[in-house]
Amino acid sequence: MKLNITEIIGALPRLFPMVLSYAASSGSLLIANAAQLVTFAILARSFGAVEFGVFVSVTAVTSIAVHLCGLGASECLVRRVARDHSMYPVMLGHNLILTLTSGIALVILGAIILPFWMKLSPDPVENIVAILLILITNIILVRIILLTEQVFIGHSQFPAANRSVVGFAFARTAAAALACLVFGVTSLVDWAVWQFATHVLVTIVYMWSLRKLGRPQYRIVREEIRLGILFATPFIFRAIRQNVDLLMLGIMANPEVVGSYGVVRRIVDSSYLSIDAMNRLVYPSLARLSADGIHNAIGQTKKILLAALGIGFGSALIIYIAAPFLPILFGHEYVSLVSFCRILSGTVIFLAVWSVAIDALGAAGYHGPRAIILNTGNALGAGLIAWATWIAPPQGTFISIYLIEISIMIAAWLVLLRLARNSRTAAQERVFTK
Repeated sequence: MKLNITEIIGALPRLFPMVLSYAASSGSLLIANAAQLVTFAILARSFGAVEFGVFVSVTAVTSIAVHLCGLGASECLVRRVARDHSMYPVMLGHNLILTLTSGIALVILGAIILPFWMKLSPDPVENIVAILLILITNIILVRIILLTEQVFIGHSQFPAANRSVVGFAFARTAAAALACLVFGVTSLVDWAVWQFATHVLVTIVYMWSLRKLGRPQYRIVREEIRLGILFATPFIFRAIRQNVDLLMLGIMANPEVVGSYGVVRRIVDSSYLSIDAMNRLVYPSLARLSADGIHNAIGQTKKILLAALGIGFGSALIIYIAAPFLPILFGHEYVSLVSFCRILSGTVIFLAVWSVAIDALGAAGYHGPRAIILNTGNALGAGLIAWATWIAPPQGTFISIYLIEISIMIAAWLVLLRLARNSRTAAQERVFTK
């Protein structure tokens, strides 16, 4: 096809608002990402390699639990509200009920189990209190705070959603700077108190910011429970897969390797935000396009894929180039930091590709196929990572991560294209039978 300059110039005014929206979305997430890295750097320097290794292990456990909290109800808060804003009070109430009930159950379970596994303090009472505060903060309070962003996205109020992301990240950075740099906090036990107080304050402010959108109606939407669980399970299995390496390295490797790998994982995971910035913008529109069949959204999905590839390659290149400067920020005692970061930088590209297909399936309501792809990939991947890390840490860990990301990418696009073909065929048959 020949490029028509006139058509391209004519399309620019239509593309400009989309570009601005993505710039604002990605900018807010990148700013939040930078703030989180600064927070991580402050804690890494203040705690030291040994204490920071414990912090990484605790974070790995709560990262899994936070995806269980709410049973995936936040997805319907975007999908249902994007289609019909009048559903917001019911969806918000549905979310709050599931978040609080499941969150309390997870905190109680964690408070019973974790003290036998992790020792944050030699004092048993202090150890249990610190663990309890960390569980409440990283599971219940984080999940409630994240609901704010979902509420604004469902209402297509992206500037407000962006502000909530940046505000939360800056609040945590300010707390870390104040606690560690001003008051000299050097232990996870003391940090647990500061972190809890900060999250309580942010939760109050964010819940107050939602008051103009309407009061919640507290009732369970039964048909959304199954869809929510299907939506949440991939995140749970992915969290398990993403943290089993940290737990295995904690057993097999020295604290410096665990600390360096934990920093790199945070950096690489944070780089996914540039892709999330795009996906959070297009998810509501994909939900509307696919309301009458996923085949209606496949053209838009392929366009999104091209953008995702560009973002993925750009993010990977930035991580690779920036790697040598990381010891300046995190400390020179993390000697493996640069090599680990460069090895894992390429995983961003494969995730960018499969995330587009997975979001298209979710927006169209195909949570079953979506869950099967991600749950199978992450469940098998967790076993593969555990085995590879046990056999050859950390080289086996790196190889297994790449194999998993590539496998999920292939499976996701094969399923999406097949469902789109079936949907188009079914739509054509309906037309002929009328």
